[in-house]
Amino acid sequence: MSHKSELIATDIDAYLKQHEHKELLRFLTCGSVDDGKSTLIGRLLYDSKMVYEDQLAALEVDSKKFGTTGGGFDPALLTDGLKAEREQGITIDVAYRYFSTAKRKFIIADCPGHEQYTRNMATGASTCNLAIILVDARPGHGVMTQTKRHSFIVSLLGIKHVLVAINKMDLVDWSEDRFEEIKREYREFATRLEMPDQHFIPISALNGENLLERSDKSPWYEGSTLMHHLENVHIASDRNLIDFRMPVQYVNRPNLNFRGFCGTIASGRVSRGDEILALPSRKRTRIKSIVTFDGELEEAFAPLAVTITTEDEVDISRGDTVVRPDNVPTVADRFDASIVWMSETPLTPGTEYLVKHGTRLTPGRVTTLRYRIDVNTLHRAPTPTLDLNEIGRCELRLDDEIALDSYRRNRGMGAFILIDRLTNVTVGAGMILDRKSAVEEDLWEKEAAAGLVEAPSAVTPEERHARYGQKPVTVLLTGLPAAGKTPIAAAIERQLFDAGRAVAVIDGQTLRRGLSRDLGFSIADRSENLRRAAEVAKTLNEAGLITIAAFVAPQEAVRLKARDVIGAERFICVHVDSPEAWRREHDEQGVYAKAESGEITKLAGVSLEYEPPAAPDLVVNPAEQSIEGCGAAIIRLLKARGVV
Repeated sequence: MSHKSELIATDIDAYLKQHEHKELLRFLTCGSVDDGKSTLIGRLLYDSKMVYEDQLAALEVDSKKFGTTGGGFDPALLTDGLKAEREQGITIDVAYRYFSTAKRKFIIADCPGHEQYTRNMATGASTCNLAIILVDARPGHGVMTQTKRHSFIVSLLGIKHVLVAINKMDLVDWSEDRFEEIKREYREFATRLEMPDQHFIPISALNGENLLERSDKSPWYEGSTLMHHLENVHIASDRNLIDFRMPVQYVNRPNLNFRGFCGTIASGRVSRGDEILALPSRKRTRIKSIVTFDGELEEAFAPLAVTITTEDEVDISRGDTVVRPDNVPTVADRFDASIVWMSETPLTPGTEYLVKHGTRLTPGRVTTLRYRIDVNTLHRAPTPTLDLNEIGRCELRLDDEIALDSYRRNRGMGAFILIDRLTNVTVGAGMILDRKSAVEEDLWEKEAAAGLVEAPSAVTPEERHARYGQKPVTVLLTGLPAAGKTPIAAAIERQLFDAGRAVAVIDGQTLRRGLSRDLGFSIADRSENLRRAAEVAKTLNEAGLITIAAFVAPQEAVRLKARDVIGAERFICVHVDSPEAWRREHDEQGVYAKAESGEITKLAGVSLEYEPPAAPDLVVNPAEQSIEGCGAAIIRLLKARGVV
């Protein structure tokens, strides 16, 4: 199982080449205090023949002096190197160890279990592909508070592969019932976390059982050993090779004939000759060459560190991001994030920090602290501040715009740290959230604040019907940009008004000039824009008015949420389905040209998917029916429904 190979004696160059091209797995051990994290790593190193003889001799001496095994061999001392760690028998700082087998190379991060060192654990987990979460099998232990805290951080940091090692099984006589009990308890907690790949293994780290070889003391366990799982877990698909992102770290200008832009590719791949876009300047050029220490490459991919040269003289500086023109990240100065707080001084909204995102450093602040997460129950509680090791959800606003992706999609472009401006100490680690989920979860489904009641109306719906001679409804006109929604809404308004009806129009762009001027054009912001429009439409309907709402509303699920807010009996969905040629011809604002040039990054039908209504009440096409004809068709529908 060790790194030993016959090639070492026969062909050292071949061995080194073979070793260089082995796949690398980064993993961490975490869990509660005294669950056996350091012992497990020490045993893995010892059994895989990765401990030198002088280290073993020193370990025997230290085991008698500092060991927790009654003077016997204590493998935990291989990783607990600090004097304070050995004296107390705990892990304080993250210890990194390296070893390899015939199949893979490994980097292990041994993380501390004490609550006060949670920030160290989050640091160690930030670069890992897999997490080994240890659980003490003894009665009175099991899934502890710190086990839950570490599991939550593992989920928060997007580690997909989780191996739950139920340790000290020798102290419970290898009881299958105890193993299944802990497994059931952990799964019940983890159902609320994003851990798509979970495995459970019964082990004894001190004795090395079920680590490298199957133990005959657990005949009821039919799974793989811990090392077999580490060697074979599939991690190649975890990398994002779709979205090309390269934060520029340095501009290399050694002489008059060379200007290269250096950086580590955060995600995606790129080839010589590809067209690229520099953010935030949005200047386009093509890649002339991809240079490395070993020579030029035809293609580069994450996580290679490269220097690219361009065909044109384009101003690209440290802190800029190089992307593809047809795959542009969000560029914003405002976003939602989950934050692990790492400072004794609490996080207070409004305090100025330095935000380091990739190679970019910009001032910023937490504008809203939405809630704190209780790691025991995963419940969310309002809080004015975040204390040391607490985890919360926040909204941040920066002084400058940055190019960002959600952390789930792209670790490199979705992570950041907060730095104290006076001490230059890192005080928080953050993961950028997809605001689509934030808006839908916090606003669409958020219950009204306790104690608030709807104000009663002195006018009944029957009285309004008698006054206006109509039934209040909301007609949602949905379709791609420049499909004709706004002129159709105006045509309907004119015809209904001339007929003596009470009618109002809510237009998406008009709403953005006032009530929604704080929103952008991401899916999440579009969702929130429609949510606000639905609340306004509901209010107008309750006042007896017919409401015409013209919105792109690209997502079917969000349109259905709007229907639920307004009321299904008052909601009519009309799909304005004009062909592309007609839309481009009537695109007075030039949004399609702006989207193709990269000026607009989130345009439905170009860089943002549009989902046509699954069952619209009516489909109109202004290319065939004219604007007035579409309006007339909708009024005929209103008459058929008994609205007017």
